[in-house]
Amino acid sequence: MSIIKKMKEDIKKHVEEAGYIVDTLSIETSNRRDLGEYQLNDAMQLAKKYHDNPRNIAEKIVSELKKDERFTNLNIAGPGFINITLSEKYIVEVLNEMHSNLFSNIDKHSEKKVIIDYGGANVAKALHVGHLRSANIGEALKRLAKTLGYNVLGDAHLGDYGRPLGFVVLEIKKMYPDLPYFDQKYNGDYSELSLPITNADLEKIYPVASKKAKEDELYLEEGRIITSKIQNHEKGYYDLWKKVVEISKKDIKNVYDLLNTEFDLWLGESDAAEYFDELNEIYENAHLLKSSEGAKIIDVSKEEDNAPMPPLLFIKSNGTISYETTDLATILQRKKEFNPDEIWYVVDGRQSLRFEQIFRAVRLAHLVDDDVKLIHIPFGTMNGSDGKPFKTRDGGVMTLKSLIELVKDETIKRINPETVAEDKKEETAKDVAIAALKYADLLPFRGTDYVFEIEKFADLEGKTGPYLLYSTIRMRSLLKKAEEIKIDKIKIINGETEKNIGLLLLELDSVLSKSLETKSLNDIAEYLYNLTSLYNKFYSENKVLTEKNAELKESWLVLTSVVYSVNILLLNILGINVPEKM
Repeated sequence: MSIIKKMKEDIKKHVEEAGYIVDTLSIETSNRRDLGEYQLNDAMQLAKKYHDNPRNIAEKIVSELKKDERFTNLNIAGPGFINITLSEKYIVEVLNEMHSNLFSNIDKHSEKKVIIDYGGANVAKALHVGHLRSANIGEALKRLAKTLGYNVLGDAHLGDYGRPLGFVVLEIKKMYPDLPYFDQKYNGDYSELSLPITNADLEKIYPVASKKAKEDELYLEEGRIITSKIQNHEKGYYDLWKKVVEISKKDIKNVYDLLNTEFDLWLGESDAAEYFDELNEIYENAHLLKSSEGAKIIDVSKEEDNAPMPPLLFIKSNGTISYETTDLATILQRKKEFNPDEIWYVVDGRQSLRFEQIFRAVRLAHLVDDDVKLIHIPFGTMNGSDGKPFKTRDGGVMTLKSLIELVKDETIKRINPETVAEDKKEETAKDVAIAALKYADLLPFRGTDYVFEIEKFADLEGKTGPYLLYSTIRMRSLLKKAEEIKIDKIKIINGETEKNIGLLLLELDSVLSKSLETKSLNDIAEYLYNLTSLYNKFYSENKVLTEKNAELKESWLVLTSVVYSVNILLLNILGINVPEKM
């Protein structure tokens, strides 16, 4: 049990010893530190239950709390608000416990199995700015859930089975009609064939093919036919498709590596293909499929709907599988292969209707057990200074690689050439750039849009990733310079700032738990900044290494060590690497 939770449980026992039974207590951090650091607000509710004056109840509770040496300056404000201050002795104990074992103040949650679907990259297309938030939020949620005890698998869930791939294969056919993949008489081993296409070529091919499909009905129909050939595993076309996926996946992995995004599963829509027949049988047997203009649909509307709910398209009129159906097949696959307790989808908020359709279709057919949670975790967009989704200067879609390079060009200006060796400059600038991108992306609540300003978020001052890195590196440097000094325990709290750091460290578990509950990282990002800023205030107030009082110096170094450990933990959860120097 975390330190703060145990303290609250002990306060509850004191309330019970005063003669009052409560299920849960309302204990909040006080915004009036002159009165107390925490406020107990239950006397008014207890007054209704026990038909007594809330002030009398508060006085009885305070009488019990005074028996606990951890609490000082106990006082009652207003009709019965109980203010509680923690003793410096107790803060010292808390800090020493965290120095010995940081996880003594972090509660482990249940070991439920969760699959987080947070990639969604489309094969043969360049990852663009729109993929940033899914990667950042999903990766951080995965790391947070693992830290708190969940058994988590992150799935890239590649888009590799829809019409876009059919158009790519079609355009390759137009470019290289003599390739053996298109020769039905070819009986050789397709896996040994080379393909005169690079990933850079693929990124150019899809826009060309997409444009042709919009302008030429015959081209569009041919693309549909080839998509059907791929989905039906027709030789040649299916084998070429596998080559395209292989080439593209390698580049996609490289970009995700730049973002410190690490998937446990690299499955695509196509990996659920073997479940399509079973899925169709399930919905047929449940009499949920209806014919509509040559297509098969599922009615997912409810009587209580306040707005029209479109049916889910199960099979298109041309016989190809819809995106929604591949999602249903993937859920069936995940049930059979991983049996998760929950599946989280970190996907743009504009997809909310689609996920509502899918989740309703799952429940209609009981595709998973009723207690399996399916959760869509929507997010807003990252915008440019014009308030519109971030684009290139000429108004085009910006690739993630280009965005990373832009931020890296800005952060490299802030690298200190006197501390960072020339051969480490590029790598350090990359780490700082990713910190700038990730922190700016995770700082607002995930559901809100935000404006990304490169110069602002690359700054070494203010609420930015580079500021956090610089401060954390300075803590590490301080501890390294003091390596020869034996540090064991805090013995002295020497001022308000140090105590405030201790009080903030007490809130660590609450912040982590709230972030897991809301499925958003903004509370962690805010807490990290507040803790770092408070430590920097302490650092500016004290000369740690030159302090002559040995006990005080040791106490300050232990305090630094605890804050540094928390920073490293939280930065890692956010997916931010800390370079050696900057």
